[in-house]
Amino acid sequence: GPGAPAPVIRIVVDDLAFAAADAVLRPADEHLEPVSPESVQLDRVAGAGFAALRRVQDPLDIGAAVVTAGGDLSAPFVLHLVIRTEDRPTTADAVRRALASAWQRAADWGLARVAAPLVGAGPGQLDPEDAARLLAETWRASAAAGLADASLTVVVQRDAEREALEPLVGGAG
Repeated sequence: GPGAPAPVIRIVVDDLAFAAADAVLRPADEHLEPVSPESVQLDRVAGAGFAALRRVQDPLDIGAAVVTAGGDLSAPFVLHLVIRTEDRPTTADAVRRALASAWQRAADWGLARVAAPLVGAGPGQLDPEDAARLLAETWRASAAAGLADASLTVVVQRDAEREALEPLVGGAG
C-alpha cells in the first residue's frame, strides 16, 4: 500500500564479482555466453564449476532470465539475462524484457538484494544513461513489488560514471 517503503537504488563503484548481494545480474546471449566485460569478469571469478552451471540444452529466447548458483562469487545466485542472440542485437526493448524477467525470478526466489552492471550498455549498444534508466524503471515497476527490503545496487567502473548516473536513478534527488 501507500505505506510501503520505496525500493532502494544505489550506484557504487565496485567489482560486481565481489558485490554483497543475494544475486548479481549477468548479461548473456541465447547460450548464456557472456556479452559484456562484466560478464567475462564474473565468469572468471565464479570459477571452473560455473561454466557447467550455466550450460543450456537449447538456445534461450531474447528477454529470458535464468537463475543459477553463483559458484565462487560473493553472491550466492546469478540472474542471467538474455539480451541478444546471434541474429538479434541488443536493443532497449530486449533489455527491458530481460530485466522484467529477472525481477520476476528475483521475486520468485526471494532475492531481495540485487547487484547489477549497466545491462546492455557498451559499444554499439545502449548509452549508459539509457541502461541506468531501464534498470531503475523496471526495478521500481516490478522487483520491489514482491520483496521486503528490496535493494538494487548498480555497479559501475568509475566515479565519473557514478556521478553522471546518480541523478537518473536517485531516490532523493
